[in-house]
Amino acid sequence: MSPLFAYVGCRTTRKRDARGLGLGVYRVDEPSGAWTPIQLVGDLVNPSYLAVDRFGRVLYVVHGDQSDVSAFRIDAEDGTLTFLNQQSTRGLNPVHLAVDPANRFLVVANYATGSLASLPIGRDGDLEPVCDLLSLPGETGPHRTEQSFSHPHQVLLDPHETCFIVPDKGLDATFIVEFDRDRGSLWLDERRPRAARPGAGPRHAAFHPTAPILYLVNELDSTVTTCRFDAATRTLRQIELVSTQPANFLGTNNGAAIAVPPSGRFVYVSNRGHDSVAIFAVDPESHGLAAVGWVHTQGKVPRFMTLDPSGRVLFVANEASHTIVSFHVDQASGALTPTGRVLETGSPVCILFGDAGNRKEAEIS
Repeated sequence: MSPLFAYVGCRTTRKRDARGLGLGVYRVDEPSGAWTPIQLVGDLVNPSYLAVDRFGRVLYVVHGDQSDVSAFRIDAEDGTLTFLNQQSTRGLNPVHLAVDPANRFLVVANYATGSLASLPIGRDGDLEPVCDLLSLPGETGPHRTEQSFSHPHQVLLDPHETCFIVPDKGLDATFIVEFDRDRGSLWLDERRPRAARPGAGPRHAAFHPTAPILYLVNELDSTVTTCRFDAATRTLRQIELVSTQPANFLGTNNGAAIAVPPSGRFVYVSNRGHDSVAIFAVDPESHGLAAVGWVHTQGKVPRFMTLDPSGRVLFVANEASHTIVSFHVDQASGALTPTGRVLETGSPVCILFGDAGNRKEAEIS
């Protein structure tokens, strides 16, 4: 069995009362679920969201609240990281990133300056300067402080690998951005509908594994929108909106992360404020959502969560209580049960799994 590694991004700056020390690398023992720390890459400012290249050879990390993205070579044997280089994203507060299908460009969302940057990837996986910068157009939402201008929050490749889905919290919009694989240029058709409910604040999305359905978590009004994705016309049609909070919760809350297991039978959404994971059952015909319960994350501010490669364990990163908590996923009911394993780590905000055995021996071109 090939070794499985976990890479953990975090916040490091005092500006946000962060306690992170750097980019963490862990070896995962799959039978037991235990994580063993093997490397800490320090001297990094807010190494937050992570992405791996198409061959599993290079890790890319954005530096939150800064203007940069870094590249690291992944050792095939032990999963450790070696710094390659760093480039500017020509924007402020890069928050998410994705590699294009041809492994030739990295696309980064600049949250604070409302743009997407495209950076060429060199043969060794290092990054070249930005080759295209796309500003996202539209009217801002009604929230006075959170929607003062465009805030792209994610870059998600569609299942057909033809375009990027970009939820924009500031504009109450979800953009479908097309991409030139040869030149790295980005563009969008402004005639396509993209509006969300005013004040919703689209944040992150996930596709159903087999149906043309996109589930979109809205940060500001704590809802999930179910959308039908038309790959031919590259359009989204909203078909349902449900709350991520229980009806008896009257406190302040923001939706955060979303995950869909390989079965496609459930959707999980994290709540910051209620500090829970909402569990939704997926209707097999309409693909609509029905809430079946909420599980406390055993921590505060669950900004991120992800499933392990098997889809049997859900990991929740509690940013404000500095823990990663794991839950067994019941494949029949979708229920989450704490495994009892809690990893203490400063201000975690992203987890990425890498399997050295799945590396493709191909040249980056």
